[in-house]
Amino acid sequence: MSITIQGDGGHARVVRDLINARKRLDKTFAEAEGWIIAVGDNRARKREAERLRDQHFTYLIHPSATVASSALIGMGTVIMAGAVVQANVQIGDHVIVNTNATVDHDSIIRDFAHISPGANICGGVEVGEGAWVGANATVIQGMKIAPWSVVPAGATVR
Repeated sequence: MSITIQGDGGHARVVRDLINARKRLDKTFAEAEGWIIAVGDNRARKREAERLRDQHFTYLIHPSATVASSALIGMGTVIMAGAVVQANVQIGDHVIVNTNATVDHDSIIRDFAHISPGANICGGVEVGEGAWVGANATVIQGMKIAPWSVVPAGATVR
């Protein structure tokens, strides 16, 4: 048994590296199984999830990520190196929490969203389905990001 990666671009290469890092640190991880859709484009990832809906999806967390024990992580979600997910966060299915991104307490990240490298989601934020928060963007506490919207890289949402 193993993890099946759907995708072959840059995001898939990073997912493969994440899997290898987990295998090096945890020999029992080699027995993990399921599917990951390693496609960076949110809409394309949703199309693939619908096409593969009968498959068993898993989630992946890089060994250098920090995820609170009270966080809920959906199937098909990938949490990359250096990411931090704090207390009572809910992350939906097929989400990407990318390198060094932070998601603070009580936030909700809906299905198919992408929190880009270095982005900061403050407490009590809701990121809508399929939304893309760009690299190094900051969303201050209590804000709501509309479904399928884009927060530009470096932006501050207040």
